[in-house]
Amino acid sequence: MQSILITGASGFIGSFIVEEALQRGMTVWAGIRSSSNRRYLKHPDIRFIELDFARPDMLKTVLESHRKEHGRFDYIVHCAGVTKCTDKQDFERVNFMQTRCFVDTLRSLDMVPQRFLFVSTLSVFGAIHEEDYAPIREEDTPCPNTAYGRSKLKAERYLQSLNDFPYVIFRPTGVYGPRERDYYLMAQSIKRHTDVAVGYRRQDLTFVYVKDVVQALFLAIEKGVSRRAYFLSDGEVYSSRTFSDLIRQELGNPFVIRLKFPLFVLKIVSLLAERWARMSGKPCTLNSDKYNIMKQRNWQCDLTPVVEELGYAPRYNLERGVKETVAWYKEEGWL
Repeated sequence: MQSILITGASGFIGSFIVEEALQRGMTVWAGIRSSSNRRYLKHPDIRFIELDFARPDMLKTVLESHRKEHGRFDYIVHCAGVTKCTDKQDFERVNFMQTRCFVDTLRSLDMVPQRFLFVSTLSVFGAIHEEDYAPIREEDTPCPNTAYGRSKLKAERYLQSLNDFPYVIFRPTGVYGPRERDYYLMAQSIKRHTDVAVGYRRQDLTFVYVKDVVQALFLAIEKGVSRRAYFLSDGEVYSSRTFSDLIRQELGNPFVIRLKFPLFVLKIVSLLAERWARMSGKPCTLNSDKYNIMKQRNWQCDLTPVVEELGYAPRYNLERGVKETVAWYKEEGWL
């Protein structure tokens, strides 16, 4: 039976990867922290391993013990990371330095898996092709405009610098679905009869449903590809209003007051929210990184490589994905 380690297993994407691996009959190791919420990790066949990437000595001890008792992992999906922080330096510390520490530890212990799948982000490319709205392609030069994107790019480049290391990198666009909280805030706002948008220039948005991200990861394992990087979306391009309209439809079309603000207003609010987050010590969804993401006008990406090389075929367009997501929010009492 093949074994797989999923880091960040208690998170939004990680918990769905765990479920798919269980369905495939794999021996599933959920990489978590001692403080992780196991709400979505209730299946009795899940095996847990506590990994503290911030403490290299302890990480090495835990992995070495695992190797002696169970051997190496056949596959590793590195999904652990942070998407918002009160201190921007934490992005580099967690997303880059801790990823490097993890990989170096695997190599030192002779625990390099058959495949190391790294969940990165489309944000490593930043705001490019905003004049012609051409899809972002793998041969384009990354130019991240957020601390989050820069930290993920540094991690990518480190993996790519290692000779013969069997990485596969995935760069999803906006990932949504059940258990996700940022897009949930939009649904919550619409239920409260308010829909807020920013910027007046055309904005081409892309999305990918969480189960399609999981599909792509396991296709990479099945196909045996190595040392490749792929973009992920559902293959469609949407206007800035499509997402909110679909949420409104699933909520029974409540009346909505639509507010649109110029970008400078969003920038001011983002900076104030970021300052408050630093003072309170609690990460905030709205910050200067989020401002750069929201002002970006072109989120198209080229899926040709992932379709041709992996046979990736998204099963969820935005309409189907939003329907399933909002139904889950209702069932769980979030809405």
